[in-house]
Amino acid sequence: MKVFIQIPCLNEEQTLPAVLSSIPESIEGVDELEVLVIDDGSTDRTVEVARAHGVVHVVRHSRNMGLARSFRDGVDYALKHGADVVVNTDGDNQYPQERIADLVRPIVERRADIVIADRQTSTIAHFSPFKKLMQRVGSRVVNFAADTDLPDAASGFRAYSRSALIRLNIVTEFSYCMETIIQAGHRRMKIVSIPVVTNAKTRESRLFRNIFHHMAKSGSAILRSYLMFKPYVVFATLAALFGVLALVPMVRFLVLWILHGPNDGNVQSLIFGAIMAVAALLSVALGVLSDLLRTNRILLEEQLERIKELQYRR
Repeated sequence: MKVFIQIPCLNEEQTLPAVLSSIPESIEGVDELEVLVIDDGSTDRTVEVARAHGVVHVVRHSRNMGLARSFRDGVDYALKHGADVVVNTDGDNQYPQERIADLVRPIVERRADIVIADRQTSTIAHFSPFKKLMQRVGSRVVNFAADTDLPDAASGFRAYSRSALIRLNIVTEFSYCMETIIQAGHRRMKIVSIPVVTNAKTRESRLFRNIFHHMAKSGSAILRSYLMFKPYVVFATLAALFGVLALVPMVRFLVLWILHGPNDGNVQSLIFGAIMAVAALLSVALGVLSDLLRTNRILLEEQLERIKELQYRR
């Protein structure tokens, strides 16, 4: 069994040595352990530092492409080189690399398709109370969208089996973390969580400008992924809401028309109800179309899965 440990990096020459030195040299049940550095347009000596520490596998971007693209390119490289398991960690040394063996073990023992580290965010000292609250809320939203029960959905310290990576498709440009959980949940993959203790903070996050930027980006990624898998739920809810908003004023107009005659002056209720009824019908139509698109996407993904099996054939 071959395991690739991939490290997305953006100007990590200061922290990368600590990451590389803490990666285990061997893992029980693993025959080959490889380290892959994805340089996402670094302007410092990140690649030179990686080479100096014995890293053979390097993927380079000429400019910054983002975390999701770095993850996708790293996975593509690892699968082409025969990876059975891909572990993702960060170049800022926030994750305890000595726990990589614990991430890999459930996959090696065929007890899981994906293993995600639980950072136990409520215990992280440099997280503000507001950030801790948003981490909990975000995880609950992802769990609702994915039908999972994970304590730390935003954790980037995780391991994927080869079969899971072939079945997953990253379409977002921001972060793969939420999207892969939602896809895996709806594809009935087994996801396991293990608690870890993170290292001391080394720098500010480069993935987002502030917590509100992170919330907006993550929210849009979650909504997009949810619409991909359950569009009928969203549009059925909208249709029911608009239907109620249409029914109430129309009933009001009808009652007043019966009681006081057609000249009572409540035609505005009828107009509002008609507008809401049109919105309800549009929601139903959009729901039907989106469900047809979902069916078409499933067929395309099945074809893409077969293509990947051929592309990454050992």
